[in-house]
Amino acid sequence: MDTTILNYLNSFAGRWMFFDTAVIFKAEYLGWWMLTGLGAFLIYPVYFGRKRFVSTWTFHVQVQMQMVFVALVSAFFSRFFITDLIRFFYSRPRPFETMDIYQLVAHDGGSSFPSGHAAFFFALAAGVFIYYRKWGILFYLFALAMGISRVIAGIHWPSDILGGAVIGIVSAYLVNYFVLKYKKYSS
Repeated sequence: MDTTILNYLNSFAGRWMFFDTAVIFKAEYLGWWMLTGLGAFLIYPVYFGRKRFVSTWTFHVQVQMQMVFVALVSAFFSRFFITDLIRFFYSRPRPFETMDIYQLVAHDGGSSFPSGHAAFFFALAAGVFIYYRKWGILFYLFALAMGISRVIAGIHWPSDILGGAVIGIVSAYLVNYFVLKYKKYSS
């Protein structure tokens, strides 16, 4: 199944320059836009927020800071702890190492499962989704577009993306659970 989906998605690579450029952008640079969007959650209320109702404004800023904290901690935890731990025990070669496919993005060989990009950016998306559903859906769509683009580009198997997505989402909910538990006991 993995090979079939990979071959189908990768068959679109190398046909149209515009499509390839869009895939490369999503696979390599969309994550920076997601991080910028996350930063905007902190900048917007501080510089553009209405301070008419100070208590409401302060609460809103605290919620946004908590959301950014949960998103970033879960992203780093899922990417630099869980995925690296799994890769230590299980090394799966990347598609371009085992198959003759069209590779759009230059990448070193080595462990591909689970996808570190997917773990990181799905954790960000889940962290935003927990606090702001509408923005979270947009972040999820960006993370999904990035994951699919990395499959089209030939550097990940579809199951790598799925595994990374599950790790990222579960990490965000666990981090949020512990943050809420800490806040409850510290109050």
